[in-house]
Amino acid sequence: MKSEYFKREEFACKCGCGFTTVDVDLLEVLEDVRQNFDSPVNITSACRCTNHNTSVGGEVKSKHLFGLACDIQVNNVTPKRVQDYLLNKYPNSKGIGSYETFTHIDVRDGKARW
Repeated sequence: MKSEYFKREEFACKCGCGFTTVDVDLLEVLEDVRQNFDSPVNITSACRCTNHNTSVGGEVKSKHLFGLACDIQVNNVTPKRVQDYLLNKYPNSKGIGSYETFTHIDVRDGKARW
């Protein structure tokens, strides 16, 4: 994994198990968000092992389990602005979840919105 803005440790499962797989397409989306807003992107949740996913109430088939998803916050940018940007940039693809305090993005095959 080579990135101008992100380090592998930022994607690590929060339980400390060492799971840090990150999909290249996801990394490209995150770098695009970083460049678009010219502001750091904080990854609040990325890789999750099965145990951690269960403990946080994640979906059984969560994309976080496969290194395909991130929950993010962009410094000095509202989640709504981040969500609007992603919805406009990827109208027919990606999983985009809109939450009050963060944005979920995943690089699934197909389109999902919530």
